[in-house]
Amino acid sequence: MHIETPTGHSIHVKDMGAGKPVILIHGWPLTGDMWEYQTLALIEAGYRVITYDRRGFGHSGHPADGYNYDVFADDLAAVIDHLALPSVSLVGFSMGGGEIARYLGRHGAAKIDRVALVASVVPYLLKDDSNPDGVPAEVFDDMKADIRKDRFAFLQTFAKTIYGVGWVSSPVSDGILDWSFALGIMASPKATIDCVDAFGRTDFRSDLAAFTVPTLIIHGTADKTVPIAPSGKAAAKGIPGAQYVEYEGEPHGLFATVPDRLNADLLTFLA
Repeated sequence: MHIETPTGHSIHVKDMGAGKPVILIHGWPLTGDMWEYQTLALIEAGYRVITYDRRGFGHSGHPADGYNYDVFADDLAAVIDHLALPSVSLVGFSMGGGEIARYLGRHGAAKIDRVALVASVVPYLLKDDSNPDGVPAEVFDDMKADIRKDRFAFLQTFAKTIYGVGWVSSPVSDGILDWSFALGIMASPKATIDCVDAFGRTDFRSDLAAFTVPTLIIHGTADKTVPIAPSGKAAAKGIPGAQYVEYEGEPHGLFATVPDRLNADLLTFLA
């Protein structure tokens, strides 16, 4: 289905199953379909699973602007309101963790049961004087330059990086690499570029106080896309009472490299 946001933009939503609702929020530059393993596991466990494509990605509308987290959080609120969900759990992967943080900061937790941040960019990725463990600005600038030069080559290389594919071994099949590429090329090139600044430069530290519901944080120690120090470790320190789990040796794309482990941890937490 498609819903229209208050700003008049179309968001593509999939609403599957019955039971307690869970919204899965995708990472960059993918779509809601990246959650295939988790969607199936949650539906089979009796949950109602909702995924959506962020504006500019997948089958949602591709506007020329609006690619910032205040807008993304309001789009999430529009999905929750359209589906009339009085209580819902949120799971955000990578960039999708930012939607959760900014949603809580802007809209509060009245409709939220619990949240999970999986390999998330929260609380702040950019390296500066206040965040010495962060990612240098040049990394994000180089990403945008590579996307402008050849978005398709960038996406193929990026897929290998997020899944930890090396010269000798690969934790995922060629099929998953091809699938990830197919999801990535569906995005607007403008959204793909603008969102590098959104996830790379947005400071969510002021939103951490809004995490007043049970929170699970999962991060791989070998994540080269979203390094664990300024993200998972920092979020665990900044969110009182958060449950923090490190996946030793795992890369960024946990949803596909260790789906059974991630599914089990999510099901335990949601229950």
